[in-house]
Amino acid sequence: MKIITDITEMQGFSLDRRAHGERIALVPTMGYLHDGHLSLLREGRKHGDVLVMSLFVNPMQFGPKEDLGRYPRDFERDRVLSESAGTDVLFCPDAALMYPASFRTAVEVAGLSDVLCGKTRPGHFRGVATVVLKLFNIVMPHTALFGEKDFQQLTIIKQMAEDLNMAVEIVGVPTVREPDGLAMSSRNTYLSEAQRAAAASISKGLRKAAAAFKEGEKDSASLMGIVRGEMASAGLREDYVDIVDERTLGTLPAASSHGRIVVAAYAGTTRLIDNISLKE
Repeated sequence: MKIITDITEMQGFSLDRRAHGERIALVPTMGYLHDGHLSLLREGRKHGDVLVMSLFVNPMQFGPKEDLGRYPRDFERDRVLSESAGTDVLFCPDAALMYPASFRTAVEVAGLSDVLCGKTRPGHFRGVATVVLKLFNIVMPHTALFGEKDFQQLTIIKQMAEDLNMAVEIVGVPTVREPDGLAMSSRNTYLSEAQRAAAASISKGLRKAAAAFKEGEKDSASLMGIVRGEMASAGLREDYVDIVDERTLGTLPAASSHGRIVVAAYAGTTRLIDNISLKE
């Protein structure tokens, strides 16, 4: 596996591979890999001749009171895991290269960035869209893969790629879960044993609500109440529970098969997100 830290070197590598007719697949990450990331890498291996994983903890998507400084990091572990999953290139630029002192530009997808997580994390998705566009311009992938756990992020990136006529296919990969259903996340390492047990109530509530939908319940308020009940009984603090259209992220008063139940909740001070499609 080749490790590249320089932006110009990464661009040169990609241009050379493209000139040889090879397809490039990109999996952007912030590191501290878990099985969810590895599933993205395994899927990415199927989409390209060259698999690139970026490892960059993006300061632009963290708010002033968020966990940038304590976000879990372990480069050597990530290096070993990414190589074992078939990664050809590990691209890990320094923040000073990605955002030099002269940096002035940002990208924002209007209408999708200020709802759900965007309400309580203002500017977050501006940082996400900006860094993803930069990665696309540096790595020049034919395909980029993102996890469905971060469904709002996936929706925003798809819209950005469509609106800006990007020649890259955006692929969503299903959420990978712990045996009790908890969606895998690097932030799960923040949880105490009791919080970790309580956090499983999120996926439990989502599954119960999805089952109720299949049995004929279409009232969104009733379905959301199922999720809220499970989380409240476990002592979690709700940020939001909503049922939204999968493309527009607009609230659906009546649930439908193109809807998705989306959740953000706190276990202690750790904010967790999850979702489930009503197609499932």
